[in-house]
Amino acid sequence: MGRAARPQCVLDPHPPARYSHFQPAPFTSMTTPATPDTLAQSFFQLSLDTGVLKFGEFKTKAGRLSPYFFNAGLFNDGATLGRLAEFYARRLIDSGLQFDMLFGPAYKGIALAAAVSIELARLGHNKPYAYNRKEAKDHGEGGTLVGAPVAGRVLIIDDVISAGTSVRESIALIRAAGATPCGVVIALDRQERAHENGVDTPHSAVQFVRDTLGLSVVSIATLSDLLDYLRAQGGAGIGEHYAKVSAYRERYGVQAA
Repeated sequence: MGRAARPQCVLDPHPPARYSHFQPAPFTSMTTPATPDTLAQSFFQLSLDTGVLKFGEFKTKAGRLSPYFFNAGLFNDGATLGRLAEFYARRLIDSGLQFDMLFGPAYKGIALAAAVSIELARLGHNKPYAYNRKEAKDHGEGGTLVGAPVAGRVLIIDDVISAGTSVRESIALIRAAGATPCGVVIALDRQERAHENGVDTPHSAVQFVRDTLGLSVVSIATLSDLLDYLRAQGGAGIGEHYAKVSAYRERYGVQAA
């Protein structure tokens, strides 16, 4: 497949003047160093503690039997959502991406955009955010977009990319507003072949977004990270799921980007 031109999406250390009164704050609540591997390990521990990540046998939309299930909707209180926002913000800062604002597609992306915007500001990178409604309002402010004016380089935030539908819809909304979609940040990259029209594709949904839509994709963690995490636990306890997750990766996985 052809590779589209990729907009530059790098974190700007100098915010616009209207945000300059926000000063950097110390990052104190995460207990591990801010490196991608330890960030992923801490993220999986939080996901297990909150029931967001489970092991067993789960049927996916594609009809596959998966040995694990990730449900970011269970980050559903202030404490856990705040921790999740820390992981997103830290990963974005570490990635070096540049962007001007966050866009959260309805519905899960709405809370994520707000929470991560707050955490970025706490860390000295204040960014506006916006989100969309599923249905346009014909009264009040009207329209489908809510929040800050959608302008400049816009980073889409979501929990996962399953089929890329939400990303494509977000791209259309951002471009219609006259802005430039420049990337996507997600919690987990499943590194799993997409399933379209009843057929498994040779690429994952994340690879489709990168290679066909031309957007950078950053994730807090990947399926490869999960395997590393499980391997490190040994054969007892949570580590006993390593073999099944590894076999699933062998059958449905894609090569890491």
